[in-house]
Amino acid sequence: MVDTTPLTRAVDHFADRLRAAPQSRLQRGAAAEALGLARELARRAQVLEAPDAEPRVMPDAGMFAAADQITVAVHDLAVVLRSDADVDDAMRLVEEAQKRAGV
Repeated sequence: MVDTTPLTRAVDHFADRLRAAPQSRLQRGAAAEALGLARELARRAQVLEAPDAEPRVMPDAGMFAAADQITVAVHDLAVVLRSDADVDDAMRLVEEAQKRAGV
């Protein structure tokens, strides 16, 4: 069993920072960055769960939902990750997205 705790903690931290961010920061790109991350995490989870199916795109639920979207996406991904390398790769995505988001 793969330990995904560091990944889910990193996303929870990012989500908390988004929830605490002012609306102006969200509008300047933090929410868009989070949505992009959520979509990529969701895509990866779907590919692992159903490799033969076309992944569905997570919808844009608005800037105030971005924190919840990354949280849901990472928990879905955490259930299907198969290796420590997959966890490390996802961690890099989260760290890079958080830096770009500026939160």
